[in-house]
Amino acid sequence: MQPAFATIGTTATPIFLVDPGTWPVVRARLDPAAIAFAEAVGFEPKPGRHALLPDAKGRLAAVVFGVDPPGRAGRDPFLPGRLPGLLPRGTYRFAEPVEDARLAALAFALGAYRFGRYQPGGDRDVKLVPPDGVGRDLPCVAEAVYLARDLVNTPSNDMGPAELEEVARKLADRHGATLRSIVGDDLLTENFPLVHAVGRASSRAPRLIDLVWGDPAAPKVTLVGKGVCFDTGGLDLKNESSMRLMKKDMGGAATVLALAHMIMGRGLKLRLRVLIPAVENAVSGDAFRPLDVCPSRKGITVEIGNTDAEGRLVLADALALADEEAPELLIDMGTLTGAARVALGPDLPPFYTDDDALADTLAKHGAAEHDPLWRMPLWRPYEQMIESKVAEVNNVGTSGFAGSILCALFLGRFVAAAQSWLHLDIYAWTPSAKPGRPEGGECQAARALYALLCERYG
Repeated sequence: MQPAFATIGTTATPIFLVDPGTWPVVRARLDPAAIAFAEAVGFEPKPGRHALLPDAKGRLAAVVFGVDPPGRAGRDPFLPGRLPGLLPRGTYRFAEPVEDARLAALAFALGAYRFGRYQPGGDRDVKLVPPDGVGRDLPCVAEAVYLARDLVNTPSNDMGPAELEEVARKLADRHGATLRSIVGDDLLTENFPLVHAVGRASSRAPRLIDLVWGDPAAPKVTLVGKGVCFDTGGLDLKNESSMRLMKKDMGGAATVLALAHMIMGRGLKLRLRVLIPAVENAVSGDAFRPLDVCPSRKGITVEIGNTDAEGRLVLADALALADEEAPELLIDMGTLTGAARVALGPDLPPFYTDDDALADTLAKHGAAEHDPLWRMPLWRPYEQMIESKVAEVNNVGTSGFAGSILCALFLGRFVAAAQSWLHLDIYAWTPSAKPGRPEGGECQAARALYALLCERYG
């Protein structure tokens, strides 16, 4: 889990990021041998094109890489994330000031990520000397993204509730945080009946992971992440194609741990709490059933309209606990609904909040950090869709409409005292590789949230 950054001051090969406007200027400064080689290979300063330029002795002297011109519509600031897959082993640096040096460097590091737990030896050993002035927290941010990707990419046989707890415990130890875990039937004793109901069918005990860090007198920020380490759908069993990627159903937990690593690494002036209900939604004789009515920590009775809408159930108990201390900001996230993917696709997670100022600020940081998000409405009239005839609420709607909104409205029933509440319905996966985003597990929304928290508590 080592981001591809080298020590500042290390000897490095220059990379020139060029577009049609800057290429003639850069070309005029190159060694004649490099110019001749660029012409011989037909290099053009188009986005994504590159050339490895030799000196007079045939050694690598420089790299030219085409990027979008500044201000171009649809410009991809993560395009330098392609470079680690194009370059030979070595250490590199950006030769010229670039439009957004921080994002370019971050893209390079994130593009170097490889999940090598089961296939060692794939590391290309390509490193970048961070540009001057990009911030000392950049390696920590990259490392956090690597952490989330590693967790999501790890198959469920090696990433169950206990293993997820162990990762959280190591992170707590690293940053001087405290961690408590409530396991198995102790969930009932301590009043987390929904977490227990979802996880009890598995041979791997469910748990609630509770990490606390920072000054108790500082503003309280609480992160809640869905930790369903594998989701069969329960008795409302998923089909084969829907179940295939369910190792990623703990993507919310992975993301809040990544965000926590950024926060604690930066030393933000806040009291951080991270709550992760970690379960496996399995099938056995002890599985919870459709039309069961389950109590919740908040006292709200929940009719189970579908056992495959389990993520919102475990989040509900965790949100109720978080809400009891009235945090200044309460954020939950999880891989929750296919409806969100249908509406916005895999790259654009929706978020929900009643706090307009918070929504505007988050959207601003999402755009600036190239970590996109899209606000969706907490449309209260739809609450009638999750009414139950036998309980206070149903965990799903019956019409098939507005699935992501209904999930948010359901979770909102369990938040009352928090000053601001933010809910994110993430995908946590990149279906096909993009610059800086290899195919596989992805850490969505954490960098945007981190920038927001730095602005508030930095």
